[in-house]
Amino acid sequence: MKIITVLKNATKLVLILALSFIASCKNNPEKTSTIKPVLSDYSIGEKWVWKYKGVSGEGEVRSNGTDTKTIVNFKGELGMTTGNDTILVSEIVKPNASKTPRFQWPLEVGKKWVYESDFESADGSTKGKFIQDAEVISYEEVTVEAGTFMAYKIEYKGKITNNRGLNARTDEVWIYAPKVKNFIKMTQDQDGFSYTEELIEYSK
Repeated sequence: MKIITVLKNATKLVLILALSFIASCKNNPEKTSTIKPVLSDYSIGEKWVWKYKGVSGEGEVRSNGTDTKTIVNFKGELGMTTGNDTILVSEIVKPNASKTPRFQWPLEVGKKWVYESDFESADGSTKGKFIQDAEVISYEEVTVEAGTFMAYKIEYKGKITNNRGLNARTDEVWIYAPKVKNFIKMTQDQDGFSYTEELIEYSK
């Protein structure tokens, strides 16, 4: 009888531990992994609106406004408009061949990589580069003006340089929400200059 009782208790213990493990997995969003959106995830009429603001170290507002992106029918295909420009969504969702991308898919807490990006001014007179160490810090509920979303917090720490002698520390935090297939907030600190973007509207 004692052996049967011990076996029953052991079985109960295993069952309790198994249920506890399953529950902890469900309640631990950090176990989540998110792949890059695909073409079928987008639909005509989908819309994102961000507000942005840039402030100098002296408190001077350098930029202040809104930025809107909308999914439209573009020559029979899905396109994303920004101002007067439209890019095919099929181009946006293509696999990124870069070894130093903005987002390294799949996203998951603890993932680290190096982000590098070259840039050039419209007239070609200024050329530069961003180099930052990136890390996915957390996956949790984040509230912005557009609503509350489960989102990844990604930190970027590094610098920006250009051919005009700029060499500035540039740290950023991007908050990416899988539900809206985009970032919902971004903050940047560049040697005293601060810049923020926040999603204020999302609709499908």
